[in-house]
Amino acid sequence: MTRAISVIGGGLAGVTAAIDLADAGFEVSVLEARPRLGGAASSYQRGDLTIDNGQHVILRCCESYRGLLNRLGATDLVRFQERFDVTVLGPGGAARLRRSGLPSPLHMTGALARYRLLPLADRLAVGRAALAMRVIDQADPALDDQRLGDWLGARGQGELARRRLWDLFIVSALNIAGDEANLGLAATVIKTALLGAKDAADIGVATVPLGDLHGLAAAEVLAGLGVPVRMNSKVTAVRPAAGGGFELDLTRDEAEPETVRADGVVLAVPAGQASRLAAQAGVGGAGRWDGLGSSPIVNVHVIYDRPVTDLPFVAAVESPVQWVFDKTHVAGLKAGQYLAVSLSAADEFVNVPAAQLRERFLPELARLFPAAAQAQVTNYFVTRERRATFRQAPGCGVLRPGAATSVSGLALAGSWTDTGWPDTMEGAVRSGHSAAQLLINELAGRPLARATLGVAK
Repeated sequence: MTRAISVIGGGLAGVTAAIDLADAGFEVSVLEARPRLGGAASSYQRGDLTIDNGQHVILRCCESYRGLLNRLGATDLVRFQERFDVTVLGPGGAARLRRSGLPSPLHMTGALARYRLLPLADRLAVGRAALAMRVIDQADPALDDQRLGDWLGARGQGELARRRLWDLFIVSALNIAGDEANLGLAATVIKTALLGAKDAADIGVATVPLGDLHGLAAAEVLAGLGVPVRMNSKVTAVRPAAGGGFELDLTRDEAEPETVRADGVVLAVPAGQASRLAAQAGVGGAGRWDGLGSSPIVNVHVIYDRPVTDLPFVAAVESPVQWVFDKTHVAGLKAGQYLAVSLSAADEFVNVPAAQLRERFLPELARLFPAAAQAQVTNYFVTRERRATFRQAPGCGVLRPGAATSVSGLALAGSWTDTGWPDTMEGAVRSGHSAAQLLINELAGRPLARATLGVAK
């Protein structure tokens, strides 16, 4: 008899799990509370513009995520740099971090040597710290209790080096102040992307809205697999059913609440929601996941009447601005230029009124991009992701659960689970693979069919 599995959540983790389970022959359905797929990496309409829910980039080292794109037929919708190349705006002008074609770790030595936003002595010290980072075992449990700032400080990294170089990558990757970052997760980022294969950190950017890249493409693949997707369907309770399996209580639009049955369940939802649903299903200790906390991201969106920069994205140091992305083409803007300022670890900005953020960021953009001082702002708005990621601070590792729970047939997925990666799109996809693998083993007793997605490592 075919087993029925309900995947709760239609983000990247849920979509990945649903595809794997359908490939393995299960009867799968996806229940999504929102009106669209994609979760935290989706889009919405604002007038004539398509706005991405956050400014997500892709690195070549994100193999599982790239595998999902391949399965969705969306590989050609991402454009990668020929090689890692980031312009950084700082005091005294711009600097460029661009890797060479040399093998790792020599591929970044030239970029560091030419990084004029740091004095030569600091650049040499950064090189020594990077070599020390290469030998860290990021799987060592002892790293979970350590701050990155303490580790860097003990290796000669002063405040200037941490602010102008290390924070460039850590703040955006872990969504937390660099000094406060979990050392184990920071080591994973640095070792995998910057000190791994020479092309590991090459940056890819979607050429279409994330809603097309993830939502529409996923909906088409799931439909082809015969997987029904129920939008606007919020699961309010999961409990063991008499005779085995689970009962799920749903609310949907204006319809009457209903209950559905499933032999297995994947909870592919944020940690807080998963904690409550898992506890209802009898999972012990689920409440500890709330201890992961959260970190916000704020996006300041500015539309000018003319182009003010020809860079697809740029970073800034010694500025409230962190990263700026040109969203003109992706959003469908016909005239002018649309810049999105992405502010990670945005605790100081998340509750600031939009008018005050305008007063702070528009002059700063005009300073960073002189052409903006002569341009007219035709539209401006702010979006806030108050719980964008879990708080990736010391001690978070012991709070992250694996895919398995104490209740057979109930699996967890989401970038907040213990994937070995930070809270990223890559982590989300890996978690979906792990959850699917677990249920396949438990309910079918056979290994996961190796489709084009591969399996999490």
